[in-house]
Amino acid sequence: MKCLVTGAGGFLGGELVSRLLAHGHTDVKCFVRPGSDVTHLAQMTEAHPGARVEFVRGNVTVRADVESAVRDVDIVFHLAAAMKGSAADMFLNTVVGTKRLLDAVAAQPGTGVVLVSSFGVYGVASLSRGALVDESTALEPAPEKRDPYSYSKWRQETLFHEYRERYGFPGVALRPGVIVGPGGAPLSARVGVGVFGLFLSLGGGNPLPISYVTNCAEALVVAARNPTAHAVINVCDDEPPSCAGYLRRYRKEVRALRTVAVPYPAMQLVSRAVERYSLRSGGQLPAVFTPYRTASLWKGNRFSNARLKSIGWRQLVPTDEGLRRTLAYWREREGRA
Repeated sequence: MKCLVTGAGGFLGGELVSRLLAHGHTDVKCFVRPGSDVTHLAQMTEAHPGARVEFVRGNVTVRADVESAVRDVDIVFHLAAAMKGSAADMFLNTVVGTKRLLDAVAAQPGTGVVLVSSFGVYGVASLSRGALVDESTALEPAPEKRDPYSYSKWRQETLFHEYRERYGFPGVALRPGVIVGPGGAPLSARVGVGVFGLFLSLGGGNPLPISYVTNCAEALVVAARNPTAHAVINVCDDEPPSCAGYLRRYRKEVRALRTVAVPYPAMQLVSRAVERYSLRSGGQLPAVFTPYRTASLWKGNRFSNARLKSIGWRQLVPTDEGLRRTLAYWREREGRA
């Protein structure tokens, strides 16, 4: 089976290539941006002398690049997406890029797609505190009220399902939580945000739905064995730490932070005040915090990985070990700064 990995040069992409090779996939095509350093990807093949790893350079927003990358592959792992930037940049690189890819897949019958989505597509603001989120939980009903990243991932996934139903290609969307590991972001917004030299601890005792990068990549490979078994699958590790617990470890093992714990009810009051002032000032103060965004991120939910386990996934790296590796990486980075 010939595999294509978009975003192969990224944090999760490189780990996915490694897991594909470990599972015996010997024909892997890596779609990377022009100018990307592929040294680490090329080195992976040294332990798999019989494998063929091909590099295709291009951009997912360019139709010709995507058509060339998709040609003659059996399954596409679509990881390429914008993680930050303006709303317009995120829409272009996540949504438009996905449309280009799906157009190419639709023109090549039989090609399957494994899409990397996000927990950000769920509509959790109206759920009760501590509610369990599984694949039956409804998608976000008001994506325009969320942050640009969540909106772009919501639009990306809805587009994926529209194409899958229209053209009938095999496909599954995997929704990871917070992907951690060496090279990933050190502090998720679910934990809190930095403001004026302070770190506001906003997640408190909420479970932090982490997925260590190796475990997440393993989930993608396992899901690809039968991409028609389920339309969507949650991806998160067992025994998640609390947001406050993760922050304590970060402060102890990486670097000290000046933190202020803000309880959820207090954050809702702040969010209402910010939203009202933003409206009255005509947007002079951006509505960075709104009651809806606050409820979506910090109200507190639990996330199920039961469906993922039902298809044969097993957690390769224990949660505590994944956190240790992640924090050790950032401690070394801080030491070099």
